[in-house]
Amino acid sequence: MALCCHLPMNAQRFDDYFEDKTLRIDYIFNGNAERQEISLDGLVSLPGWAGRRSRLAELPLEGNGQIIVRDSLSQQVIYKTSFSTLFQEWMELDEPSKVTKGFENTFLVPYPKKAAEVEVVLFGFDRQVKARMKHMVGPKDILIKQKGRTHITPHKYIHQSGTPEKCIDVAILAEGYTASEMETFYKDAEIAVESMFSHEPFKSMQERFNFVAVASESADSGVSIPKYGDWKSTAFGSHFSTFYSDRYLTTSQLKNVHDALAGIPYEHIIILANTEEYGGGGIYNSLTLTAAHHPDFRPVVVHEFGHSFGGLADEYFYDNDVMTDTYPKGVEPWEPNVTTLVDFDSKWKKLLPKDTPIPTSAEDRERTIGVYEGGAYSSKGIYRGAFNCRMRTNHYPTFCAVCEHALREMIDFYTK
Repeated sequence: MALCCHLPMNAQRFDDYFEDKTLRIDYIFNGNAERQEISLDGLVSLPGWAGRRSRLAELPLEGNGQIIVRDSLSQQVIYKTSFSTLFQEWMELDEPSKVTKGFENTFLVPYPKKAAEVEVVLFGFDRQVKARMKHMVGPKDILIKQKGRTHITPHKYIHQSGTPEKCIDVAILAEGYTASEMETFYKDAEIAVESMFSHEPFKSMQERFNFVAVASESADSGVSIPKYGDWKSTAFGSHFSTFYSDRYLTTSQLKNVHDALAGIPYEHIIILANTEEYGGGGIYNSLTLTAAHHPDFRPVVVHEFGHSFGGLADEYFYDNDVMTDTYPKGVEPWEPNVTTLVDFDSKWKKLLPKDTPIPTSAEDRERTIGVYEGGAYSSKGIYRGAFNCRMRTNHYPTFCAVCEHALREMIDFYTK
């Protein structure tokens, strides 16, 4: 978006504060039921910046965590981003009452021209601050590692609409594909992109995206499936049964993921797992991981990208699910497609036809948009925008009107 003469006073011009490079910041988030802590694990310089160059001090969604970059002298906010993490999901389980664990987390910010202060904040699902840490970044620090200038992972573009400055750059990584299986991976990546573009709003806004397939090799074919005692040596060490949920496929090796992408323009990450086992996972502004050879690959990769790109919540729910009490009923969730009605004005209320009952009965399921009870793992007290949606079931063909609207706003945020 061109910046004009009535630019808001607090808006930041990219070239005033940042170089055309990326600062990768690696952290360890660790804790238990009593405390949470943030530790700086390392800094990496990458060539080029593929992220947004306007609206730098704005957030499209609050997320479960935020990174705030300030000019060290003026303390002016020059960049913000938000995220969620596997660590924060783990903190909602019973295990933190028994053990302390640490999780890798990696984030990208534009490379500051001058000394900058970086603040990291972690929130609980109750929206209260659980941990906060500040650290300084000196752009000429000789211990900032340089990556992405040599030994770049082989890759090819599946869909390329323009330069990284103008488009949203999505990298698709291979997991559990050996060197001899890379042609299969490239075909799977094409299916993933085709699946994405079969859904609105991606279909009508595909000229704003670049998708690059990155051939990250694994020693073994397939991925680890703990319930079968089947452990593989793969590029990113992904496995099913995360938090003992058989279908939850994740990786904790985020530095390896980002190392494989060094030197390739990227903002968002999809990892395709070479397995027929059902499952996947998607974490906002972190990554999507999806089983590529299960019959439901197409809807699942789109669903999980709804999480990692759009910050959309799951809309399914089960009685007495392990995650049932994740979202406090007295707090409005930050995800755009679910509500506790605590602050429904901030959600899709403006999209409702005037005759829409709040809440909307399940018998009135033919409405394009409503306020249906059940979502975010809870059958009571949390509401979704349509009776069915891609974020609820694999067999519903589209995103609902609420999710599509939220995704369209996210695409606009990155590209306008």
